[in-house]
Amino acid sequence: MQESAVEIERQGSNAALKDATVRWMDEANKGKYSYHFQWLGRPIIQYPQDVVALQEIIFSVRPTVIVEAGVAHGGSLILSASLLRLLDMYEAAEHGDATLSMTTTRKVIGIDIDIREHNRAAIEAHPFASCIELVQGSSIDAAVVEQVKGMIPDDARVLVILDSNHTHDHVLAELEAYAPLVSKGSYCIVFDTVIEDMSVDMFPDRPWGKGDNPKTAVWEYLKAAPDFSIDREVENKLMITVAPDGFLKRAE
Repeated sequence: MQESAVEIERQGSNAALKDATVRWMDEANKGKYSYHFQWLGRPIIQYPQDVVALQEIIFSVRPTVIVEAGVAHGGSLILSASLLRLLDMYEAAEHGDATLSMTTTRKVIGIDIDIREHNRAAIEAHPFASCIELVQGSSIDAAVVEQVKGMIPDDARVLVILDSNHTHDHVLAELEAYAPLVSKGSYCIVFDTVIEDMSVDMFPDRPWGKGDNPKTAVWEYLKAAPDFSIDREVENKLMITVAPDGFLKRAE
């Protein structure tokens, strides 16, 4: 493990590799690379590298509730739900009690301003639907925030994923609303911070871009959130990720 940690740190400081990564991502995104993957039958719109990172984080944190802002086709919700069920099975095996895996209270809360009917139907028909609760409304609307808070048990171990509207103001408001829900030692993962690092003409039809995106929101939020820090080991391990500076870990 120590050897691996040294290699990961060295990899993260490799300027040539980092430059090649940015250039590769610029080219890959011209072909909508992240739109080409599914998880258990649902489009996930994530990089495979970030899927692996999420698995490692969930296994490490052992959350009982995952709050996700951004639903789209539901692939990310299905991913989180399936990983939580696998975690149930793993812990049951650890304790030598198979019945534990059948009595889970773990769940994913998915929030989106517009959950389209065909996506809702597909999510609700999925075998992992029992682990998912959907909330329709703006993730930064005060009533929605309060609704989500009311869905989280007092003793929950919470992990948060932000992947909805990518403008600075929206993500900053999400961080202010949901990051405080994150349990000590857990994470608030902010996706698409990579927008700040990409070509200025990459998002001509979007309200976000360089200087106005999730990464700038993270930088602003961290100025007043000393209990959160960027977990550099995650991004240094991945190199190819849509969330540079976006893996925020809450201190124990």
